[in-house]
Amino acid sequence: MDDLPEPGNLRFLRRMVTVLTGVMIAGVVVVIGLLVTRLSNDTPPLPDEIALPGGARAVAFTQGADWYAVVTDADEILIFDRLTGALRQTVTVE
Repeated sequence: MDDLPEPGNLRFLRRMVTVLTGVMIAGVVVVIGLLVTRLSNDTPPLPDEIALPGGARAVAFTQGADWYAVVTDADEILIFDRLTGALRQTVTVE
């Protein structure tokens, strides 16, 4: 058989598939890199136990870079220092 030249639209399609494959591989590498950097957070660990003042009962919990907060059933937010565990601030929710 004779070697026929490749049609222009087929050549374009082949190049487009190759470029899109490269872009997809680069995107997957970027997403994996972002997940690894975001999930490997170097924050100090939380204490195993948190003693709440006045026998309050915890309803919710959240944390920041150097603090963590506990919302109690008495509508108070208790903000603790992450390193020392000392109570930093008490906020009353009205």
